[in-house]
Amino acid sequence: MIGRRGFLAAVGLTVALPAPAFASGAGLVPNVLVRLDARGRVTTTVPRPDTGQGVRTVVAMLVAEELAVPLASVAVEQAPGDTARYGRQGIGNSTSVRQLADPVRRAAATARALLVTAAAQRWGVPVAECAARDGHVRHRGRALPYAALVQAASELDPATVAAPLTPRADWKVLGKRAGRVDARDIVTGRARYGLDVALPGLLTAVVARPPWLGARLAAHDDAQALAVPGVLTTVALDGVAGAQGGVAVVARSASAALAGRAALTCEWTGGTPDADSREWLAQLVAALPQDPPPANGHTATYELPLLAHAPMEPMNATADARPDLVRLWAPTQDPGGLRDTLTRALGVPVEVEPTLSGGAFGRRIEDDYALEAIACSREAGAPVKVLWTREDDTRHDSYRPMSAHRLTAELGPDGLPVRRAHRVATWGLTVLPFFGTPQLVLASGDHFPYAVPGEVTATVLPAPLRTGFWRAVYAGQFAYAEECFLSALAQRGGWDQVEYRRRLLADQPRVLRVLDAAAARVRFRPGPGRALGVACHLEYGSAIAVLAEVDARGGKPVVRKVTAAVDVGQALHPSGVRAQVEGGVLDAISTVLGARITVREGRVEQSSFRDYAWARIDAAPEFDVVLVDSDAPLGGMGELAYPPAAAAVASAVAQATGRPVTGMPVHSEVG
Repeated sequence: MIGRRGFLAAVGLTVALPAPAFASGAGLVPNVLVRLDARGRVTTTVPRPDTGQGVRTVVAMLVAEELAVPLASVAVEQAPGDTARYGRQGIGNSTSVRQLADPVRRAAATARALLVTAAAQRWGVPVAECAARDGHVRHRGRALPYAALVQAASELDPATVAAPLTPRADWKVLGKRAGRVDARDIVTGRARYGLDVALPGLLTAVVARPPWLGARLAAHDDAQALAVPGVLTTVALDGVAGAQGGVAVVARSASAALAGRAALTCEWTGGTPDADSREWLAQLVAALPQDPPPANGHTATYELPLLAHAPMEPMNATADARPDLVRLWAPTQDPGGLRDTLTRALGVPVEVEPTLSGGAFGRRIEDDYALEAIACSREAGAPVKVLWTREDDTRHDSYRPMSAHRLTAELGPDGLPVRRAHRVATWGLTVLPFFGTPQLVLASGDHFPYAVPGEVTATVLPAPLRTGFWRAVYAGQFAYAEECFLSALAQRGGWDQVEYRRRLLADQPRVLRVLDAAAARVRFRPGPGRALGVACHLEYGSAIAVLAEVDARGGKPVVRKVTAAVDVGQALHPSGVRAQVEGGVLDAISTVLGARITVREGRVEQSSFRDYAWARIDAAPEFDVVLVDSDAPLGGMGELAYPPAAAAVASAVAQATGRPVTGMPVHSEVG
């Protein structure tokens, strides 16, 4: 039997459960995650936000499984920001499902146990002779629907019932194919994203942002802006701690706010108007330690660019800031943390309602856009939605740091590496300053799974612009360089790419299994202008192998097919795992074949998907995603596929074109 306190201690979540279950007419509420109303209808509260990764669907599946009800019968609610009630609510580092699965299952299992106990008491039979199935408790041919048991179950103490989890062999929902619980709402426009927030009297603000890096507002003249019909006021943001500065134009509509911004006159000062990302890259390369070339070996240097997050939904937030309460609606990756941070900073209570997010990829862990909305609402004395245009989003992001990598390998007689060195020069993350030590950079990036001894070092230089978490963080750079280097070594020695890696994975049975599983699915035969790229990755408690087929016979490399085998332990939502792989692969194709951020004369050159060359749908390859089952603990998936997919695609392009990989994007100027 697991009591409430023991449950909390076991799962590591600080969850304030209402205890015991109460009989107030509200139904059965054994904890904050699951409840049944008087009619037996099941609702689950999802404590973490959904930014497209599908956590709401997985939570609904967990509840449906343990409560023995159809998935479609589980209603989903999004929890507000409240760490005291729901524990840590941030999403990142592919932890959502890993950290939620056990507490949610136990929460639902507790509800089921209460219902079964109530039925057993009514029938006067042992609990062990009763079972839950299809929304009923059954005993030897008789059945009671949950609705008939809610009242009695709510009068029981959850701490007094045993709530075993459903054995994996009996799963009817988990591990089965299922669509997103909110798919219909998303495709019909009923789903509410941050941009959809509507309030009575809501105003709109857009911000005139610094034109070059680090520029500060010296003066502004808003006379012409205020003359635009619908424009109400302007707000200087340079004094707002945590925001990026500029002048907000607040208006009755988005069109008026944009017209007002265009009419605004600003003078800027300071910053780095001469900054050039080519010089930054040269500094990083120069910072790489020089290792003596091995007698029988190979050395290569890789240069990786700045990358923007570019979610489909640009940054936005809506605030209603009053003297005694601030209410915020925002697509955020951490509603609880945001609420706590803002409450401390503002000195008044703050309520945070997370909306759906049109992508996040690490950008929405930050709070600058929320601070802008609060400042504007305070100044306007009304609720205000701050909108970022696509250009705002692209040119004022917190970018993935540039990096330079020098890899050296000493080769044995058979061409396999027997010793290696990987030197990295990069920047820290300015949005989280303590994330700028070599130790943390290595902890994030160094996940080399192959049995090759050696040394990996990181040199961290001060970042010359705003940098932040980007999908897979530093692993996206480390693994890219390491796998591209490994592919070059294999090609140099005339090895088959899969077999070359197999020889180095004797100590990594999970990685070897996924590599073999993926290779067994591929029937591709390389030829002139056609090649197969291979890469593996082991992180987040999961293992993956990616094989990418590239055709460069038409001159422009095209990724025809990607085969991936992944071991996340138990795939609770197989469709979601496949979707995460496909998303990571498309990010990989985008960054390997074109997307990069460059800075000239202090300005980010790219402004939208027009020149930040993210892959279009016609660049999507055929996918074959294989789920490799294992008894490993539940692993993470959201960021797993990007690093090996990028390396596999780049290596295939190199083989198909005969031009080695020297950076990202391939065959392009990086800085």
